[in-house]
Amino acid sequence: MENCSKKHFVFVHGACHGAWCWYKVKPLLKAAGHRVTAVDMAASGIELKKIHDLQTMRDYSEPLIQFMRSVPDDEKVILVGHSLGGFNIAVAMEMFPHKIEVAVFLAAFMPDSRHTPSFIFEKDLELGISLIRPSSLFLHDLCKPETKLSDEKYGSVRRVYVVCEEDQAISQAFQQWMIENGGVKEVKELKGSDHMPMFCMPKQLSDCLLEIVT
Repeated sequence: MENCSKKHFVFVHGACHGAWCWYKVKPLLKAAGHRVTAVDMAASGIELKKIHDLQTMRDYSEPLIQFMRSVPDDEKVILVGHSLGGFNIAVAMEMFPHKIEVAVFLAAFMPDSRHTPSFIFEKDLELGISLIRPSSLFLHDLCKPETKLSDEKYGSVRRVYVVCEEDQAISQAFQQWMIENGGVKEVKELKGSDHMPMFCMPKQLSDCLLEIVT
């Protein structure tokens, strides 16, 4: 079992990005003595698949699923999902709840366990339409009953939501609605941050993550 003071952070990027987007945050956490892994989702970053080859959110999340399978059963990671990455970490939470110490939704879409994951877009159709890219939100998949998350698995993982105060992509009001809808009790705020805190304030983001796990 790993020394409990040494954490393993696993980062998941948002739409249109890749593992590279965490390049400012990774060295800060490593300097603090922690392990850091950033994963490219399918058809993202340097991952070779094409977006039109992916049919479901699980297809898109496959690199994260494979990584989580490789994590020993006696270890737990800290999952951090940004923006669309909230859906990817939700998939991992449902499949591997016993391997996750805490899931951090960083200005991220956060489904609940009462509705299908597409519910959050149905509550803000204009936002969903403005963000849509062909086959990138997998709305045709996320509305299916079988994609619904469970209280027993997804709901058993500690969740923390990090609000970005100046976010213009996912408004603070919508972030707050997801927090209330999901019943999240632990909320942090990055004051002055836009939608990409890993770029505009990596030190503050790193400090926030360390505060969550200590």
